[in-house]
Parts: sequence; C-alpha cells; structure tokens
Amino acid sequence: MDSSPTALFNSYEQDFQQILQSIREKLDGEDKDQRGGEQKKATLRRVEMELDEADEMVSQMEIEIQGIPTSIRASYQARVKTAKADLARYKKQSKDMHTQLSRADLLTSRGSPLPPSDDPYGSSDRTRLLAGTTILEDGTRRLQESQRIALETEEQGADILRSLRGQREQIENARDTLQTADSSIDRASGTLKKMIRRMYQQRVVTAIIIIVLVLLIGIILWEKLH
Repeated sequence: MDSSPTALFNSYEQDFQQILQSIREKLDGEDKDQRGGEQKKATLRRVEMELDEADEMVSQMEIEIQGIPTSIRASYQARVKTAKADLARYKKQSKDMHTQLSRADLLTSRGSPLPPSDDPYGSSDRTRLLAGTTILEDGTRRLQESQRIALETEEQGADILRSLRGQREQIENARDTLQTADSSIDRASGTLKKMIRRMYQQRVVTAIIIIVLVLLIGIILWEKLH
C-alpha cells in the first residue's frame, strides 16, 4: 500500500477524472442525441449526481493538499485549480441543457401549434413564454453567481487553512527553540554553581594556609624572644 503523502490525493484525482469522463460522455451525447425530453431529463439527473460526486472529490483533494510537503505543494494546488475549472465548465453546460429543455417544455406544453399572429390570445401566450424564458435565464445567472461565490469561499477557506498551518509550524518551531534555550540555561546554571562551590573551597583553603603561616611566624618569633 502506498503510504506517500500524495497517495490519497492521487487516488481522489483519479476518481475525479473517471467521474468527469462519464459526465463528458453523457453531456456530449445529449448534445447530439434527438431522443425525447424525458430521457434527456433522466440523463441530466444522473449528470447532476455525478457532478455532486466530482465536487466531493475536489473537496477531498483540497483537504489532502494540507498534508503534502510545501516543496511540492504548488504543483498539486495547480492541479486542483484545473479540476475546479473543468468541473465549473461541465456544471455550466449541464445548466444550459436544463434551460434548453425547460424552454422546449414551455413551447410544447399546450400540445398544439401557436395561434396565428393576428390572434390576441396567441400574442398573450408568446408574452408568457418570453416572460418564463427570462425568469429561467435570471435563475441560471443567479445559480452561476452562487457557484462563483461558493468557489471563492472555498479558495478563501483553503488559504485560511494554509495560513493556520504555517502559524502552527512557526509556533512549534518557537517552542522547540525555547526548549533548547531552557536546556542551555540549565546547563549554564549548573556550571556556575560548580564554579561558585570551587571558589568557596579555594577561599577556605587559602584562609587555612594563611592561618598556618601566621601561627608558624608567631611560634618562630616567640622562640627567638624567649
């Protein structure tokens, strides 16, 4: 079993590419297929499920990046950005196809051709259809804007995680430095205590020698005087 720090990232990326290939085949096939609307809707529902799976794979890749060494992390971050761009493109294509199907449903919902242009009721129907199309387009734009905001939020969250990881490493390095300094201070303190003890011992020996010399001088003087 591969235990390298990039093993899980590579596994998630491989799963992502497989899901993306399945999405690509379905969407490209739908562009060329002339099947009924219900079959297309079923295919697009499967595409939506696979898009959610692919989105989860990208999230897992972003999490795994935090454990990759900083010396090689940049290349993996670039791969995640590419994956996000590919996923966003297919999400947009899927939403566009949903919009096209919705328009087609609106146009065929009455089950009969539109009335002649000089019929006032036909003009009203076309107005409603145009209004519905405008609402769908507005909804699509809102969805795209929400997706863009979500992607920006994800990137900001990843940046915050990277910043927090860097700060934690700095704190750990500072703690190790403090522990090393504390050990050095303890050793220096022990050395100073030994030097002070030896200094006192030397003072005692010096005092004893001086006392002995004074006694000898006194004895010699006493003998000479008496």
